Amino acid sequence: MEIFKKNRIYNFVEWSKYGLALSILLTIVSVILFFKPGFTLGIDFAGGSSVQIQYKNQQADIDKIRLALSKDDRLLNSVVTKFGSDDEILIKIPFHENLNSTELDSTLNNLLKYTGDFDIRKLDTVGPKVGDELVRSAILSLVVATIMMMVYVSFRYEWRFAFASIVTLVHDVIITAASVIIFQIDLNLEVVAALLTLLGYSINDTIIVFDRIREKMLEGKRISINEIINEAISRTLSRTLLTSLTMFFVVLTLYIFGGQIIVGFSLPLLIGVVFGTYSSMFVAPRLAIIFGFSVEKYYAKEAAKAKKAEEKRRNRELYEGGRV
Repeated sequence: MEIFKKNRIYNFVEWSKYGLALSILLTIVSVILFFKPGFTLGIDFAGGSSVQIQYKNQQADIDKIRLALSKDDRLLNSVVTKFGSDDEILIKIPFHENLNSTELDSTLNNLLKYTGDFDIRKLDTVGPKVGDELVRSAILSLVVATIMMMVYVSFRYEWRFAFASIVTLVHDVIITAASVIIFQIDLNLEVVAALLTLLGYSINDTIIVFDRIREKMLEGKRISINEIINEAISRTLSRTLLTSLTMFFVVLTLYIFGGQIIVGFSLPLLIGVVFGTYSSMFVAPRLAIIFGFSVEKYYAKEAAKAKKAEEKRRNRELYEGGRV
């Protein structure tokens, strides 16, 4: 299926000037958001308890529930929010050294019994030490994944393209992570899983474009890098958009019907798919040009490699023929 005509070449290099400017602006804003207001750590990283409660045949009275919880000093800083429907709530309880996880169930039942008939559907507790370990593991996972991507792309492409793809990868992760702050999503393991998924998706999108650029250069036609990039992106445009739209609608379905329980995974990934596609077309190729990639030097390098390979072939023939 072709969305765009194959013989139409679009001027992506010219448009990428504005795309790169937008990316720089969004990256700066994103970094500022990291410091103020910053991430809200979820139970996974900060420690504490998360309780999902559903009321039977009635709506959850948030104010009444908060008042009931305030009667216990250990639950004073708890956050109560609706969880999907009006009859379901989520209570986030910060870690308290005097609050034993084994007695939390009975404590909540006693405090909330006057608010209506309810069931505790889910109760998760994470200690502060476990939270610290999860933070380290999450950071290590992102760093190792990025380094491995860098090693792979460095072997596959000219170093300027490799560097451009890694910078683009970091750009996608930074902007997606900032969306977590904007939409007030707690930073937890679901968000980290979304960012790791985005790393794989984004680098794949960029590699498709770079593969086409390399194929075009290997044809040996003496054309400028701008023409090569424009033709490469234009030729892969239908494939890129179809792949991205497929991924987008799958994640959108997950976001709409998955509910609040997986919003930490679905919403960041939804945003990441958009920026991953955009950056592969408007950021990564432009960065390769800015980093000083030269078609002339590339052709000279390939010619030298071809000459060296030919010399090896001739020497091998001479040796096999007994003339050396």
